Amino acid sequence: FDMTTHQPRYRLFFLLALTNFTRDCQARWSPLQHMLERGGSTTLLTAASGTTTSAIMDQAPLSGILRVAYQGEPGAYSEKATRALLGQKVMAFGRPNFESCFRAVASGECDYACLPIENSLGGSIHENYDLMLRYDLTIVAEHEFRVKHCLLVKKGVKREDIKYAISHPQALAQCDNFLRGLGITPIQTYDTAGSAKMISEDNLPLGCTVENTAAIASDLAGETYGLGCLDSGIEDDNTNFTRFLLLARKGIANFLTKKIPAKTSIVFTLPDTKGALYKALACFSLRDIGFSKIESRPTSASLLNFLKFRSQQKSRNTRKKADMPRFRYCFYLDFLLGELNENSQNALAHLREQAEFVRILGSYPQKSRLVGPVQTDVEGLKAIDLADSVTCGALPSDLEEEKSLKIGIFGFGFFGQFLVRQFSTQHKVSCTDEVDKSKEARKLGIDFFPSYDLVNFLKDLDVVVLAVPIVNFEDIVLSLPAEHLRGKLVVEVCPLSSHPKSILLRYLDQDVDILSSHPMFGPGVHDDPHSTKTWDGRPFIYEKVRVADLRRCETFLQIFAEARCQMVEMTAEQHDSSTADAEFVTHLTGRLLDSRLLPPTPVTSKEYAALCDLADMTSGDSFDLFYGMFKFNDRAKEYLNQMRNNLARVERQLAAKEAYMMARNEMKNSDRKRLIAETKLLLQEVVKDVGIAPSSPLLGERAETKGGI
Repeated sequence: FDMTTHQPRYRLFFLLALTNFTRDCQARWSPLQHMLERGGSTTLLTAASGTTTSAIMDQAPLSGILRVAYQGEPGAYSEKATRALLGQKVMAFGRPNFESCFRAVASGECDYACLPIENSLGGSIHENYDLMLRYDLTIVAEHEFRVKHCLLVKKGVKREDIKYAISHPQALAQCDNFLRGLGITPIQTYDTAGSAKMISEDNLPLGCTVENTAAIASDLAGETYGLGCLDSGIEDDNTNFTRFLLLARKGIANFLTKKIPAKTSIVFTLPDTKGALYKALACFSLRDIGFSKIESRPTSASLLNFLKFRSQQKSRNTRKKADMPRFRYCFYLDFLLGELNENSQNALAHLREQAEFVRILGSYPQKSRLVGPVQTDVEGLKAIDLADSVTCGALPSDLEEEKSLKIGIFGFGFFGQFLVRQFSTQHKVSCTDEVDKSKEARKLGIDFFPSYDLVNFLKDLDVVVLAVPIVNFEDIVLSLPAEHLRGKLVVEVCPLSSHPKSILLRYLDQDVDILSSHPMFGPGVHDDPHSTKTWDGRPFIYEKVRVADLRRCETFLQIFAEARCQMVEMTAEQHDSSTADAEFVTHLTGRLLDSRLLPPTPVTSKEYAALCDLADMTSGDSFDLFYGMFKFNDRAKEYLNQMRNNLARVERQLAAKEAYMMARNEMKNSDRKRLIAETKLLLQEVVKDVGIAPSSPLLGERAETKGGI
């Protein structure tokens, strides 16, 4: 590769790539290759290395290069909006769909994502609203982009030759009057820039040719694919604006001063009560906080599971049946103030008292202004000598094939074996335990490693599942070789999550991914070991505590989703506050029951069957697990005493009832005797009055003398 014969921008990227070669150079080849191909040379790829692009990009920008994901083909309006907001020197990655943009930023392959959220004519893009709830990204900027459609053709084609126009259905609808005036037939395609690409590649619908077909797209698409522009601004309405949001992994609320006009986007849900929305909006209006947008839409599946779970827990605590309406709505609100403003803080605190769920999607400056790290990143691009913009079509992860995970389970007790039966159907599983469980492992067809061979156990693993008693959790984490956990996903599956989460954050390095989870189901004595029916519909609570490799984490979570678990995402602290007490009381009740108290019967009621299931479930758990629920629950002793007091109260009630029944029967007997005696006296008086013979059976006895009574 002769550096003296190529343009400065290629020499720059060559040096940048070599500088980072020892760290993660191969992860950079995809965008670098694209740029070199645009310059007419790919010699660097074959001369420097023959390895494949299999690694994921490092999370830090490449020496000032800004990587931004957008949805669509190169030349799309989203790319043009991205460059209008961040400048022409950003490295823009076109993605096939909106979710892949979120994934690219969440995984660290890109620094930002620039995505449309609403159009002045077409309305809101609800898919992106739902994705903002699924992914832990935050809004750091907004940009209102004027959509200006162009009529693009192969160079040399005249307007009178055009018979067909291809584009996205929304773009065709926005140019309907223009097309009708020219007698052009609209044909729908998947994308605006994609239509320009189809003409450049002569890959057109049936009946269309490059000589009789035009594309409706942006002027950038025309430049990208070498097309000519016959006309611009052909839309029927010149008020066509699209609002874009810039999403990042970290927010910039701390950089918003009082002098910067700011906006905060939130989403919340409300109870199904009269006046709930009025009261929620009053939290802001009472503090003179203005709105720029409010919209409601049905909740996403993940949020609905969260609300159902919270509703079920609340109904158990209040002893009332959970009454979930068929449609649950999220309210998306943009208010015109920074999140950290005192009035905003008070309004949000007031809202949280009334709402079931509140999440801040981002606090950011208004009107395309950039602050904080975003501004710094954009300013840093000015120091890079690039003659034109750089557009990349692929990320390294695009070249990676979906592969099965290598999962290692630490702790091969009943619950560990229970998990293996499902994990091993799709993934390679191995296990280790302080006790020799090689026999059980062989039965399940997996490898067993003794506890003294942890280095080999951890070697090449993708996921490490800690299925150990919570009471021993800290000691076990300390016993693991920390250097061999780097780059892996560590998953805890304890019934209480706050304590294990704090232990993992305290002792594990930053390059170890952490997933806190609680499968709220387990093995029963009478369960079919090869059946997953105990998973169907059961809650699986999880929190992505620290996840860099999002694809690996999602692949692991997919095991439970495919088993039809009810996937509920909530923090470990929310989980413990909702379930810790209920779980302890459940397991305490199950341990108080045994086979002598629950004998088999030919006919069982629903309630008796539920008790049998409870006893069956808890009998499969170790006592260490139950002790952990007791030790790490501050209210466990209170519930234990309450259970003891309740049992004593029931005994007292039974004793009192028994005494009452005995007294009642005694009183009945004494009253009967008294009634008989009174009757005899009455009859004797009657005999005296009417002169009945002494031998009359009415008297019940004979007179002692012949002379009468």
